[in-house]
Amino acid sequence: MIGFNAAFFLSTFTTLFVIADPFGNLPVFLALTSRMTPAERRTAAWQATMTSFTVLAIFGLFGKYILSLLHLSNEAMQLSGGLLLLLVALQLLTGYEQDPGGPGSANVALVPLGVPLLAGPGSIVAIMMSAQSSVDIEGGIMTIIIALLLLHLVEWLSMRFANPISRLLGEGGIIFLTRISGMLLAAIATQLMIDAVLTIVKTA
Repeated sequence: MIGFNAAFFLSTFTTLFVIADPFGNLPVFLALTSRMTPAERRTAAWQATMTSFTVLAIFGLFGKYILSLLHLSNEAMQLSGGLLLLLVALQLLTGYEQDPGGPGSANVALVPLGVPLLAGPGSIVAIMMSAQSSVDIEGGIMTIIIALLLLHLVEWLSMRFANPISRLLGEGGIIFLTRISGMLLAAIATQLMIDAVLTIVKTA
């Protein structure tokens, strides 16, 4: 196929898929949209997917210029992303004064679902590295685009069919899942910040 590199596609898609972890993020999606109607949850799934795709596409094309212009490092992005996820995790663990998935609340599909959960620091760095590598690969750009599209199709499908899972779990199951996902999200956030600090120390 002209403009497509199978080996590069497999490498790019696998890396992004492991980092984004669409199935692992499903409990967090259910928790953050627990007060939404099925129609609102479907809309949130689409908005989160499109937000993630847009952010990763922009950073894939212009990432190095954006970071350079703002004098930001990859480690700074990891620390800030980890801190934001940690705040969300604390809300999931302790409950909300205003439910993020409830009426009148901020659109959780954009933050934190789209960014930084789906399009997090790890995904952004990975897509920037793939974009740099694509310069020396025939059909590299087209391959990255296809990998991004497939990744976000999987992400959308996993969230799109969250409603049957929600009905299966019931209200008690969702509350339990909310607390568990809060613990897992806190661990992910802490690991992001630890990795950033270790990288800073090693390069100091």
